[in-house]
Amino acid sequence: MAVLVVLAVTVGIGVLRGATTPVEAVTVDIGSAGPSNPGLQVHVAGAVAAPGLYVLRADARVVDAVAAAGGFLDGAARDAVNLARPLSDGEQLLVPAAGESPSAGPPAVADGRVNLNTADAAVLDTLPRIGPALAQRIIDWRDENGRFTSVEDLLAVPGIGDKMLDFLRELVTI
Repeated sequence: MAVLVVLAVTVGIGVLRGATTPVEAVTVDIGSAGPSNPGLQVHVAGAVAAPGLYVLRADARVVDAVAAAGGFLDGAARDAVNLARPLSDGEQLLVPAAGESPSAGPPAVADGRVNLNTADAAVLDTLPRIGPALAQRIIDWRDENGRFTSVEDLLAVPGIGDKMLDFLRELVTI
């Protein structure tokens, strides 16, 4: 009986400490992680139940990040978020509230490069020498083959050769 009392008190103290300690990061194991699948870190912000930093599997999509953050709030602009879009490591996913203007495409990388795994056609079209047709071919390749694993994967996109790759190499990232 005394053991149960001690156990109950210990659990109670742990719960109280946890309730007063802020959570800085949450790890969500969606699938297996390991050397071949190290995962990615995504900062989910805006109109979600539990904004924060989440570690998701490497092939996670926006729907996974929103679910990890506890889902949409009642006032979220759900139609402004493409739930099927693949995520990239270090990305901030901002879920706007209803009435807020959604950002034009995924957030820019801090150094100004365009992320091949998250950019939509409009963002890709801002790159020099990339027009709407080539931007669409990049997206089509990504949809058919999955995430770009290196910038060199652009060589597999019809219409991009070595010279174009050399030109784009410093303007894009994965």
